[in-house]
Amino acid sequence: CSAIDACESSNGGCSAKAECRRTTPGNRACVCNAGYTGDGIVCIEINPCLVNNGGCDRNAECTQTGPNQAVCNCLKGYSGDGKTCTYISLCSQNNGGCSEFAICNDTELTERTCTCKPNYIGDGFKCRGNIFQELLRNSNTSRFYFHLEALSIRDITGPGPFTVFVPRTDVLNSDPRVKDWIAKGVMAQVLRYHMVGCANLLYKDLTAITNITSLHGDLIHISYSQNSLVLNDKAEIILSDAVGTNGVIHVINQILVP
Repeated sequence: CSAIDACESSNGGCSAKAECRRTTPGNRACVCNAGYTGDGIVCIEINPCLVNNGGCDRNAECTQTGPNQAVCNCLKGYSGDGKTCTYISLCSQNNGGCSEFAICNDTELTERTCTCKPNYIGDGFKCRGNIFQELLRNSNTSRFYFHLEALSIRDITGPGPFTVFVPRTDVLNSDPRVKDWIAKGVMAQVLRYHMVGCANLLYKDLTAITNITSLHGDLIHISYSQNSLVLNDKAEIILSDAVGTNGVIHVINQILVP
């Protein structure tokens, strides 16, 4: 007589995911394979993600890759190996994309707000100070700023509002009359002729006006035709509506002479 092998046929009736083990003649035990659970007759794949998030960080996603196998990936807004995930502050790099004159605040995952600092205005991504500061920050208007500084003209640092017509930097650099005006001591008068007090006049406002009085005291004549604004029949506004906390800057292509 020979012992009957209970595992010989059809894996002994065990699950295909189980091992059939001979015990005593004619008997066997079914043991689920690694990564599976059950009584051996029925074996179910173990999903480790169902218990304690598979050992992943609570700010990670557990993804089953096989029987009792999984990978951990940090959620958006976090960095790490999945087992440990650390919050990424959007504001920690490059001020969160906000203006250098703005305060960046992390609000929630992948979100932040940009708010202009006190004494600045804007949407947080672009913040402007007073128009005196803004003159320096733009290459088109920086030369005008240096002329004001050289003559200690600080009129437009006040609360305003002011409207300033600024000859473009290359115009101020190339016009030979500038040196003469400086030598004769009249440059301050010329500069003040480009400023208007008590008025925050945007481009659309200027289209409806014919004359305005400058800080120098003389009138500036304004004409509007063929979609362009011209001052004193010579200087055209080529860039407009650079708004600061205390007024607005318009760039012109010629120097106004009182």
